Amino acid sequence: MRKSSIILIVLALLCLTGCHRSDPAQEGQAHSIYEVNKEETKVVERTIYTKETDVVELVRVYTDELARVSDNADTRPAIPSTVTLNSCSFAEGTITLDFAPNYATMSRMGEILSRAAIVRTLTQIEEVKYVTFLVDGNPLLNQSGVPVGVMTAEQFIDNSGNVINTEEIASLFLYFTNKDGNKLVKVNREVAYSSNIALEKLVVEQLIKGVKESEDAYSVLNPNTDVVAVTVRDGVCYVNLDDDFLVPTTNASAEVVIYSIANSLVELSNVNKVQFFVNGENELTYKETMSLSEVYGRNLELMEGDS
Repeated sequence: MRKSSIILIVLALLCLTGCHRSDPAQEGQAHSIYEVNKEETKVVERTIYTKETDVVELVRVYTDELARVSDNADTRPAIPSTVTLNSCSFAEGTITLDFAPNYATMSRMGEILSRAAIVRTLTQIEEVKYVTFLVDGNPLLNQSGVPVGVMTAEQFIDNSGNVINTEEIASLFLYFTNKDGNKLVKVNREVAYSSNIALEKLVVEQLIKGVKESEDAYSVLNPNTDVVAVTVRDGVCYVNLDDDFLVPTTNASAEVVIYSIANSLVELSNVNKVQFFVNGENELTYKETMSLSEVYGRNLELMEGDS
């Protein structure tokens, strides 16, 4: 009896170790697939494993997983069963997804979260920098009828670098410049963002990111500029930037740069004026003409087309 018991214990241990070694579900490299929770309030991550390393094959694996119903009963696929993906292509760092017209059947928040999940998933591939959305061969439009344009992973992360959980949607009016750098150009941009970031900071960060390919305007700020802090008190927005703000990288005039920020922030209902700081100091002059010690309001005289 003693010998039989020992044999059974040994066999059990062998089975356990054997199962651990040959678990096919965890073979290969781990990859994140993002889904949408059933309430359509956040993006949820799950993990898959694949041995694929070829870009085209990885894209195929990812798009299949984005449409697959997982074991999580509390989520739905980023590409729901009601939506048809007609084609997917990859070229020069960009994945282009062309959906059937039934893409429009998603709710507004559901569509934004699906887009976030898709972009976050696909841009994990090192060679993929951008994702473009088409519907029946035409550019996807936002709620304002403006093309969404190419999308990057950075558009769907919060200011701590974490994937968006609770997401808000903002329709921002941002002021950039014309080709000559002497007039302001107003751009409407729909942005999905984490609810823990203030709208005022979001506006400044979007200006630093610059224009998108689909926008008929030119950037105004040095893209290396860091936002130290953005706060609002009694209708005045205090914008504190780092030293890179003082290093111009475009041909935009000093007036255009200052009022691109001021005009964009004054579009928000709680902002009337803007006060600038560089690392906490405002006894400075931008491009030797615009004093940062002054408080700036809206300036519509610089708008392109105005005399």
